[in-house]
Amino acid sequence: MLKTIAGYLGMNANKVLQARRALAFIKPHRKTISVIMAIMLLFRRPGAAHLQGGVRQARDERRTEPASSGRRLDHGCRRRQGSVERIFQLAQLEGAAGGQLQAPGHDYGEAPFPAPFLPPRRNGGGLMTRLNHGINGFVTGIWDLAFNILPGLIYLVISVVVMFRLDWRLSLLVVFFAPLPAMIGVAASHEQTARESALLYRWGVVFARFNEVLSGIVTVKSFAMEEAERKRFMGDVAEAHGIVRKGVVTDTKIGAAQNLVVMLAKTASIGFAIYLIQRGETTVGTLMAFLGYQGGLFGPVNSLTGVYQTLRKASISFDIVFSILDAEDHLQDAPHAAPVENVKGEVVFSNVSFGYSDERRVLNGIDLHVEPGETIAIVGPSGSGKTTMISLLQRFYDPTAGSILIDGTDLRGLQQRSLRQQIGVVLQDALVFNDTIGNNIAYGRPDATLEEIEAAARAANAHNFVSHLPGGYDFVVGERGCRISVGERQRISIARALLKNPSLLILLVQDALDRLIKGRTSFIIAHRLSTVVGAHKILVLKDGQIIESDNHDSLMKQDGYYASLVKCQSRGLLMAC
Repeated sequence: MLKTIAGYLGMNANKVLQARRALAFIKPHRKTISVIMAIMLLFRRPGAAHLQGGVRQARDERRTEPASSGRRLDHGCRRRQGSVERIFQLAQLEGAAGGQLQAPGHDYGEAPFPAPFLPPRRNGGGLMTRLNHGINGFVTGIWDLAFNILPGLIYLVISVVVMFRLDWRLSLLVVFFAPLPAMIGVAASHEQTARESALLYRWGVVFARFNEVLSGIVTVKSFAMEEAERKRFMGDVAEAHGIVRKGVVTDTKIGAAQNLVVMLAKTASIGFAIYLIQRGETTVGTLMAFLGYQGGLFGPVNSLTGVYQTLRKASISFDIVFSILDAEDHLQDAPHAAPVENVKGEVVFSNVSFGYSDERRVLNGIDLHVEPGETIAIVGPSGSGKTTMISLLQRFYDPTAGSILIDGTDLRGLQQRSLRQQIGVVLQDALVFNDTIGNNIAYGRPDATLEEIEAAARAANAHNFVSHLPGGYDFVVGERGCRISVGERQRISIARALLKNPSLLILLVQDALDRLIKGRTSFIIAHRLSTVVGAHKILVLKDGQIIESDNHDSLMKQDGYYASLVKCQSRGLLMAC
């Protein structure tokens, strides 16, 4: 049955199932929604009873005054109905639908991010555009499903029944015309859906590029590319507006065609009614009442057609939202995955290979044994696989071959969240959130006391500059830390790692910090080779393979690739090496 209905509407069964699933978001509010719909129906046409009284009187007395007063009452009540519906719309649309939509987002947020959210596949501007469009369309679709379809159908049935009671001959004529506006709307909905998809894609391109330019505004200004970027942005916007303009023209034509059908129906029914009146087979009062309900018939038909078109568009939003909510976790914990406790810090890479795709192999046959407390420096040219090794250690990805072990246990047998709680990360481009300095330091340990936060800040040499800021640890750093310097952001990141007190440490910084790495198994991706001289072992990566591995002195004696990098950097020529 579901497939039959879906096929008749030009939609596959999956779309109908998505609509059912969307309604589930407001299921907890079904009692409230039932009351709202009852009020909407009550105010929909409350002048009907008075109008029918006028009809009976007009039939007997050939007068139209009661019907006219009924229409005036009906018009006023419809105005009140619109106000009531708008009030409930504002309250329920944000509460029932929007609030419920946020809840599952938090639930899914507790799971590991699926692959589309991880580097190198992410596109922040495009993703946010899709999410915003998806959620807005999602809420609109839920509103139409809950508050427009059922009341529209009920009033449609009531109008048809009353019309047939008034005059079955006129009713048959109107019923012949009634499906035509809906058929026009349904026929055009496929084009509207395609246009909506194209528009969504185009706006995704616009905002992805806009986000990229904002993030790299310093580079844009450094190369004096402001005018070129402005022209590119305006060109993208013009393409989007072109799609919108075509849509406006198409929608106008559709509306005109539907209105023409309604006018023809009214003209035909009036002409036929005049013929019946002249023959004495109906009355003017019946005609006036009939015309009122005829408008009530075409109103719901057009409304339901609009709802159908909205749902066709909302199906795109359903696809977006559900594709994100239903995205399979990039990695899942094994059924009996163990928590990570009392980590000593032994790390083993056993013949590890990895590629982001079958065609692109990044690491090949990596073998590494790290004793607890050792410091490992990873050096090599850009694209050699340094960051990929760190991503595998945090289990953002699994190796395509080989295994990685911590204290003798394969990472695939450990709980991911528990594993990452044991790992501290300090990035070169330290990320801080638009929050207070105290909350940024406590990120990862939200239960930390102010004394613990201050102790970590002192250890990271951050307390001095924090104490001079307005509000101290309550100072809000701004988006991406725009209100503090790069060095200060770095100190906050170091304090965050110290407060977390991890067993394993990953440093992607210019300077290795002895205080931070002391007593911990540490991995350093070095930018300045002079900072890794004291590392227990230096891994030299090139083309995804370890080509050299030893301490600094031994590697310099070998006079190999590492030695050449050191010599180049000492002369300021690292980029040319």
